[in-house]
Amino acid sequence: MAGSTFGTLFKITTWGESHGKALGVVIDGAPAGLPLDEQDIQSFLDRRKPGQSRIATPRKESDLVQILSGIFDGKTTGTPISLLVPNTSQKSSDYGEIASYYRPGHADYTFDAKYGFRDYRGGGRSSGRETIGRVAAGAVASKILGRMGIALTAYTRSIGPIEADLSHFDRSAILSTPTCMPDPAADELACAYLKECMTEKDSSGGVVECIISGMPAGVGDPVFEKLDANLSKAIMSIGAVKAVEIGDGLRAAAAKGSENNDAFHMEDEKIVKKTNHSGGILGGISDGSPILLRAFFKPTPSIFRKQETVNKAGENITVEIKGRHDPVIVPRAVVVVESMAALAVLDACMINMSSRLEYLTDFYSQKK
Repeated sequence: MAGSTFGTLFKITTWGESHGKALGVVIDGAPAGLPLDEQDIQSFLDRRKPGQSRIATPRKESDLVQILSGIFDGKTTGTPISLLVPNTSQKSSDYGEIASYYRPGHADYTFDAKYGFRDYRGGGRSSGRETIGRVAAGAVASKILGRMGIALTAYTRSIGPIEADLSHFDRSAILSTPTCMPDPAADELACAYLKECMTEKDSSGGVVECIISGMPAGVGDPVFEKLDANLSKAIMSIGAVKAVEIGDGLRAAAAKGSENNDAFHMEDEKIVKKTNHSGGILGGISDGSPILLRAFFKPTPSIFRKQETVNKAGENITVEIKGRHDPVIVPRAVVVVESMAALAVLDACMINMSSRLEYLTDFYSQKK
């Protein structure tokens, strides 16, 4: 299977299945000298693990990470970092019936059409548990970016019709509310809405927003390797994401140029923008403003009401899906969006070190 590797210089390869023995990631390109231990990574994994609230799947997994290579005396060595997270709470019997038919909204049919085979136990490589490797690698990328003065903050912007009021933005609420909303009042409304969905044997979609601050101007490329294009690819590679916006996104299509253009001016001897409709990227290159992106997630496809589908014998049937499923994907996906954005931005920053002659000459002249 191709397509499990992401990045150019900071490169990751995820591996494992939902109901296999373990999942993990190999990180190639992490620079030597970064202090790193399991807790740096565990804090990220704890944000996405299941069974933490009434609006998450009841599957109980500790998701404890093990560092297998790439660390010596508490620091990265510059060699590949291999991370492993064992699966401990599989209930494959819940999925035995699924082998005979294609679940609506899932990758069952397309996976079978491509490979002529699929791991029906929880979706295999198409499962949301594949994101464990992304989040583990994102923790490492985020720590490197932190050393560079670049920080990422992701949160739930909306669930179904309930949207967080950012005028009441409370950063601490992102980690304390079940929905990961930065607005406690909106969190209560969203939880009530999700309770209704669960009562109706249904699910909900939503939006994750991510802000990347401290990004310098000049990172990215103007044609095929645009920063916004690579960020979009990173975010769209997350299962259940159906759209991505940068800055004003869709609203820009309905605006006039006089409304959408960001005026430049001098402030403290620096060029800055008065507004940020561009979302921090112009011409595929960072402009020094915070990068703002949104990921739009579809509703969880595994719902407990009756649905029409087709079995492998080509017969029309009606099914009721069993198992343990999230009524909404969004809260556990917040850290996944943050991690994929970190991976894309760090890779772009590393590539950017070769964009000017002086970046090379200034560094190597100091070595003489």
